[in-house]
Amino acid sequence: MKEYNLDDSYITDITEESALSTKDIQVFYGDNHAIFDANLVFPRFKITSLIGASGSGKSTFLRCLNRMNDKIAKVDGKILYRNVDINAPKTNVYEVRKHIGMVFQRPNPFAKSIRDNITFALKNNGVKDKEELNQRLETSLKEAALWDEVKDNLDKSALALSGGQQQRLCIARSIAMRPDILLLDEPASALDPISTSKIEETLKKLSEQYTIIIVTHNLQQASRISDYTAFFHLGHIVEYNKTVKVFTNPKMKATDDYVSGNFG
Repeated sequence: MKEYNLDDSYITDITEESALSTKDIQVFYGDNHAIFDANLVFPRFKITSLIGASGSGKSTFLRCLNRMNDKIAKVDGKILYRNVDINAPKTNVYEVRKHIGMVFQRPNPFAKSIRDNITFALKNNGVKDKEELNQRLETSLKEAALWDEVKDNLDKSALALSGGQQQRLCIARSIAMRPDILLLDEPASALDPISTSKIEETLKKLSEQYTIIIVTHNLQQASRISDYTAFFHLGHIVEYNKTVKVFTNPKMKATDDYVSGNFG
């Protein structure tokens, strides 16, 4: 693998309203230093893609943002959401995850009906009114571009859906909680091109109401859907800028090599 000077980086200043920011995030798995000095500001109602080779730290960093690394890694530094450091020890992690939802690489619907997949967490969080549950069910499925495909089969098992439908159901399940921010870890990597296209269309629409941060290994996907892109290499954020600039006029040699296919 080519060597680059990882002391050098280019992180653009964000002038738009911030939804979330990180300050000096360091992640350790035992003695393995996985993330170094990660400082990013995520603008509100935008899509930010995290790109980089396998093992570069992008998924590890993403999981920090709603405390998914608790108990498996040591995370130092600040994660600021609404001026509160959600990485502080006394933070209520379950409360954090109501505001910062997560969708994983492989669809993981509950072995329940489509309806129960959406309403289960709502009921557990005190939403009992049947009319409100039905309204949230319909709204979240519409926002995830799934309503028209499943509205006549809401009591059928979610496991009977196709992979792409299951992933959109998982998105609907997450946004039913009305989070501010949606984190997605390679949500289309296990899907066919048509399903991937539907996911991308859904995310573009959702970014009108939610701040979206997505890890993707698919450079074309990052260039198609994201407003900003951060390039990770060996645990360092090498470059962070508007997506069009990262892909057409990168500031760093490592970024240029990665997006042009000369990396490695």
